[in-house]
This record gives sequence, C-alpha cells and structure tokens, in this order.
Amino acid sequence: MTGIGAGLLLQLFLGALAVASALLAAPSLRSRAGGILCTLIAVTGFVTGLSALLGATGGLLIPIALPMDPLRLAPDRLGGLFMLIVSGVGILVSLYSMSSTRGPDASRTAWVAMPVFLVGMQLVPAATDSVSFLLAWEIMTLGSTVLLLADHASRATVASAGIWYSAMSQLSFFFILAGFAVLAAASGGTSFTNLQIEPGSWAANVAFVLFLLGFGGKAELVPLHVWVPRVLPEAPSHVSAAMSGAMVKIGVYGALLVCVRLLPDGPAWWGIAIMLVGGASALYGILQASVSSDLKVLLAYSTTENMGLVFLGLGASMLLRGYDATAAADAALVAALLLAVSHAAFKSTLFLGAGAIIHATGERNLDRLGGLGARMPVTAAAFGIASLGAAAIPITSGFVAEWMLLQSLIHGGRLDGAVVSVAASVAMPLAVAVIALTAGLALLTFVKAYGIAFLARPRSRAAADAREVPPVMQLSLALGALFVLALGLLPGPVAALVAHTISPNPTAAVQSVGLGGVSLPGIGAVLDPIMLVVLSALVAIPVVVSIIVSGRRHPHRTVDLPWGGGGSRARPRMQYTATSYAEPLVRVFDDVLKPSRDVQVTHVAESRYLVERVEVEQRVSDVFETRLYRPVLNLFQRYGIVVRHVANGSIHRYLSYSFAALLIVLIVVSL
Repeated sequence: MTGIGAGLLLQLFLGALAVASALLAAPSLRSRAGGILCTLIAVTGFVTGLSALLGATGGLLIPIALPMDPLRLAPDRLGGLFMLIVSGVGILVSLYSMSSTRGPDASRTAWVAMPVFLVGMQLVPAATDSVSFLLAWEIMTLGSTVLLLADHASRATVASAGIWYSAMSQLSFFFILAGFAVLAAASGGTSFTNLQIEPGSWAANVAFVLFLLGFGGKAELVPLHVWVPRVLPEAPSHVSAAMSGAMVKIGVYGALLVCVRLLPDGPAWWGIAIMLVGGASALYGILQASVSSDLKVLLAYSTTENMGLVFLGLGASMLLRGYDATAAADAALVAALLLAVSHAAFKSTLFLGAGAIIHATGERNLDRLGGLGARMPVTAAAFGIASLGAAAIPITSGFVAEWMLLQSLIHGGRLDGAVVSVAASVAMPLAVAVIALTAGLALLTFVKAYGIAFLARPRSRAAADAREVPPVMQLSLALGALFVLALGLLPGPVAALVAHTISPNPTAAVQSVGLGGVSLPGIGAVLDPIMLVVLSALVAIPVVVSIIVSGRRHPHRTVDLPWGGGGSRARPRMQYTATSYAEPLVRVFDDVLKPSRDVQVTHVAESRYLVERVEVEQRVSDVFETRLYRPVLNLFQRYGIVVRHVANGSIHRYLSYSFAALLIVLIVVSL
C-alpha cells in the first residue's frame, strides 16, 4: 500500500476510533478525547493531501457488498489541494472545540458527528468515481446536519435552520446526482476517467447546468444561498468555522472538477454564466454583510461574497481560455484557487473569533458589544488580522489573491495588443468594477465589525465583564492569524504550488520570485510583499512616533465638567452603533435591500406635543427568501392543504384510487 493509501486508511481508522471514544468516554473526558482524535484526523489528512499535491500517487480500494466495482479513493493534485484546505481548517476547529464545547455542543451525539463530518469532507476530494463522490458527499452532509441540530431542543431557531439546511442540501445533492446521471448515460461509465464527453454536446450542456446548481448551492451562490444566514449563525461556532472555512470549498472543488477535469474547454457561455452568478453573489453577499449588526450573520454573508469572487475567477478563466488567452486564463484560475485557500484561513479564524466573543459575553449583536480589545487582547489581535485578510489589505492572503485576479482580468481582454473578443472585452471591465465595489464594501464591513466590537466602549454589562478565552482556544486563533499572514507574506511559493494543480506548464503561469514574491510572466505582473512591508513601515513609523510624542507631551486628564459643551467624554449611547454606521448604505441601496422600518413615538403623559421616547427598529431581510422562496413555499402549503382532503379516511375512496391506478398501469403496459 502506498503512502496516500495508508494515510486514507489511517483517517478511516481514526474516525472510527473517535466515534467509539464519543460513545464510551465519560462526559468529563469526552471533549478533550474527541478534540485530540479529530485533530489527529485533520493532521493525517493534511499530510495525505500535501503528498498528493506534491505529486505522489496511489490510493485505497474499499470493497462493498454490492454487485459493482469497489470504491477507489486516490486524490490527484487538485484533490490534494482541497484535502489540504479542509484538513488545515479541521486542525484549527478541532483544537478550538476542546475548550469551547459545552452543554448540547459537547453531547455524545455531537462528538460522534464531528469525526464523521471531518472524514466526509476529506474523502470527497479523494474520490475517483461518481459513486464514491456521492457517498462521501452524503457522509459530509449527514455529519454537518447532526452538528447543526445539537441544540435544537432549547432553541426553535436551530430547528428551523436545520429544516432549511436539510432541504437545500438535498436539493444540491439531487442536482449533482442528476448531473452525474447525464454524464454516465452519455459516456457509459461512472469513473471520472470515463465521464469525459464532448463539452459542446447537449448532454454536456445539461450536465453543466445541473452541476452549477448543485455545487453552487453548497458554495453559497445566489440564489441558492438562503440557508447560509440561518445555518451558520445558529450552528456552534467551531461548526460554523468548519462549514464556512472548509465545507463550502467542497462546492468549489466540485465546480473545478467539472470545469477543469471532466468537461474542460467548454463553450464561452459557460464562463459567462459562471461570471454572472459569481459577480451577483459577490455584490449581494457583501451588501447584506455590510448592513448586518449580527456578527455571525455578517460573516455568513461575507462567505457568499468570497465564494462569488472564486466563481468569478473560474468563469473568467473559462472564458479567456476559449479565446486562447492562456496566460490570463491560468492566472485567473490560480487566483480563484488562492482565494479559496485564503478564505479558508481568514474566515475560519473570524468565525472562531466570533465564537470566542460569544463564549466570553454571550452576545453576538454588535450593538451590545464594545471594549473587547483591552479585555480580550489575543482574540482582538487574531480577529483583526483575519479582518485585514477579509478586506484584502496588503501583506495578507486576501490581498494577494484579489490582486492576481485583477491582473488577469485587466490583461485578459487583450492578446498581443488586440481585442480577444467582444464578450471578453465587455465582461472583463465589468468584473473589475464588481471586484472594486466589493473590496470597498468589504473594507467598510470589517471596519464596522472590528471597530464597534473591539474599539468602542462597552454597551452592555456582559461586554464590560468579558475575559479572555481559555489557552487552547487562543492557540487556535493565533494559528489561524499566522496562516493569514504567512499566505500574504509568502505568496510566491504557495501560488507556484497551486499552479501545478491546474496547468500542464505551471512555470509559464506563475513563478516565485525573490524572498516570497509572485510573478505572472504571461501578462508581465510582479508582486513583492517584502517591499509592501517596507513601504507600510515607512508610512506607519512616523505616525506611531508622532502619536507617542504627542501622548507624552499631553498626558490624559480627567476633568468633571458641570455641563458638557463638547468637553465631556462621549457615553456609549452617543457612539456609532453597527446599525447607524450602516444606515447610509441602507439608504443608497434601498431598492436592493428592501429594508423595513418601525418607528414608535411615546409622548409625555401630560402633552401630545412633547415626546418622551422614540424607538426605531430597522430590519433587512433576505430579498431572495421573501420574494422567491416564501411565495413558492406558501403555494406548496396551500396545495398541501387542498390535497389533504384526498386522504379523508374513506375506505371506498382508497379502493377507487387503487382501481384507477391498476387501470392506468394496464393501459401503459398494453401500449
């Protein structure tokens, strides 16, 4: 057995051991034992994925008691990359969960589901045929559903989120199953090597649409994203981090499997369709995130934005490759993969940071937080670094990926000075505008999230009494923040390694230069993070020195003034809230967000003209849920009420149904 096969077998063994430990361990030891074993599962997957990414071959055969070939798990370079992503997030989440889980989150059922979820996510990129892929996909979905429902008995919102998640997950599974069925019928096999058919054929077009719906639903693309703002906020924070940081990447992997491996060189409209869906998802996701005051809802919608950018890069690569702009196409595809890697690092850290805030305060509403920077310094530092990555600030992983994507789009519309095509010349500038707008809104969103939660004054007793989380949780947060910085400071080696997964000539697409810089030789672009660090230091050092000197010359004094007059210190109620901070955006994008406002004015009892109190409540709901899904669900509900009268308990009516069914069967058979 090869090293990869042994690694996969060890993962399965550790998964079974973790399940047994969850069933047999005492409650006081369950979280620690489960966390250690899940960490070992993730470390094993990390080593196995890295081996596959570096070019190692081999696999594992799993015999099944059915009249069909055994299941074969053998990740290629692309599968190895996504095993690496999933396992890296798994390490952070498993370490964090050892101290964060309590109550229902630390139950026997939850700790049985955790290794099932992790192993399922790692097996999907290792599958080499559609049967293995679908089986691993369902294992992953089952584990995540059980983890989500851990606290359903005490919170009705969890049960509602579980229904939405189960329905949307099975809808995605149906589309993926139908896509594989179409390919299998056209090719006559289930192995990925046999499923490759002519990309322009009708079967390929139908399969592409089905796969886009299926994998897009798991990757949180609009309009199949409606489960996201319900599920990720209600799931335990370590589960939210695993779902957002790792599970949605499985949807990205599925799209890449179809567009790069099974059906490469598809027609131009495939790329345009993916770009449209990706661009719409990016804009809508970051708009919803920018106006949300719930920290976990904000992060959930931000994931929709990030996945939209990944698919925007994938679609641009497909469109450019169709017009022989190979260098720009390779750069766009590498950028999409770097966005996926980067998102796994900073978004898992952000969700774990949100979990630390909830662990310390019991609050996730930004309007009731504040002052956490001084009370939770490690959490503040890790959350701040991850926020910089999410906002694509230089020397972080998010900046490198978006810079590469912008370079490919800017240079992709022309080839040797000539316009590639009308479609590309129109699509590329529009895509650049989408990225620019999302980048600006992302910066505003995370300035709001970090500034109000960590830098403002406490707005509640829970925030004022907050204390730092346990050391193991701090370790997980610190590791996540270090990954964000490492990917930003050393993009060259990472990008060169990623390029091997998608290009037969990776050095022509991406090269590592200098100490950690990255070069795109095909389009003549170079990025040197070390120079960015030096320039940032040259700008920051004088500012810091000026602040220190000014602080020493003018020390802080506390003066009690008999009246304010602008000299008294602002109270917490006088500061910006998350809601008021985002109010200008709500007004600008009113037609898209469709907010609802409720104003209640309480008058003084003695006069109808004097106002005692004004209460303003503003809600921004998901437009796709209220305008698309709710009407459809209401229609089905009304139909169900009508159909319910068909089964009224009458034996005569049931016999009539049976007789009618028999007649229909006889008529069909006779024809």
